[in-house]
This record gives sequence, structure tokens and C-alpha cells, in this order.
Amino acid sequence: MKKNKQLQKEDLKKKIQQAVELKLGLEKLNNKISKSIDVVSKSLKNKKKIFFCGNGGSSADAQHLAAELLIRLRPKINRKSLPAISLALDSSTLTACGNDFKFDYIFSRPLESLGNKGDILVAISTSGNSKNIINALKTAKAKGLKTIGFLGNKGGKAKKYCDIDLIVPSNVTARIQECHIFLGHYILEKTENRLFHK
Repeated sequence: MKKNKQLQKEDLKKKIQQAVELKLGLEKLNNKISKSIDVVSKSLKNKKKIFFCGNGGSSADAQHLAAELLIRLRPKINRKSLPAISLALDSSTLTACGNDFKFDYIFSRPLESLGNKGDILVAISTSGNSKNIINALKTAKAKGLKTIGFLGNKGGKAKKYCDIDLIVPSNVTARIQECHIFLGHYILEKTENRLFHK
């Protein structure tokens, strides 16, 4: 039992070090992060919408980040609600599309009617290869939306459809997701500062 506890402690320390090193490496994305802040700030200033989409844990991140804009991000900053929509939220729409068309179109189908030029799509995918994410990005590009990809590993097929690709260089899903939510929070914090702190 004592040996098992020691092994578990060592494993925990190793995993923490890996997570910290990966996040420190995000500094290399500074230019793309700054560009993302510029694009999101400009879009919201021009009364445009931010769409988010993702599968599984990334779906939860999409809902999480949309809520940060719709409600509020930080308790000390009381500001107006900002227009954000998670395309992974409506179970009736998702299942209708999956049943009547294909799961590959659950994000692109609603984006066809809801998205407008000047809006932004933030696509979140640890692999970058999910067909429904790629279809959403293609639809966004066709309709004149700006596209930002929160991706993992090498970016996958989704990379080429992103105006800005924020790629976490890891093949461990959990570590990628942890970095994605950090990036989302950071970008939205800086956007909020820019829009509401003169």
C-alpha cells in the first residue's frame, strides 16, 4: 500500500509537470493569441456574434465559453451581455439533424441560417479531424465568418480552414482540453478588458 501511494504521488508530480510545461509552451502562440483578441473584440464591438462548437469535452468547453460572454466572466466586471451561441447546446436541433441528415452536419446546418458575415466561429477539437467541425468551418468560410480553431496535436484537417489556428502540441486529450479552456478564458478576459475598460 505504501509503495502504491509513493508511485501514485510520483505519477501525479509527473503529470503536473507535463501540464505546466505544456501551458508554458503556449507563449509561442502569443502572436496568434493577440490576433484572436483583436478579431473577437472587433466583432463584438461591431455587434456581431461569436459561435462555438465542439464534441464531447470540447462541447462542454464550447458551452462554457459561450456562457462567459452571455452572462459574465468575472464577478467584479458587471457589463452588458455579449452575443455568443454554442452550437452544441440544443438537444432537439442536434438530434433532428443527426436523424434527418447526418451527425456530420449538426453544427454546419444551424450555422447556415444563424451565421452572418463578420461573425466568428470558434471551433474546438483536440484532433482537428472531426467531420462536423470541418463542415462547420467550411460553412463559416463560405458565409464570410472569421474562423478560430482551438486544436491539438498538429491541427489535423481543420487547420487549413482556420483563419487563426491555436494548436496545442500534444496528443493527450486531457492536457489539450486543459490548455483550450485556459486559452479561451485568456482571450475572453483580454477582450472584456478592451471593450469595457477605457
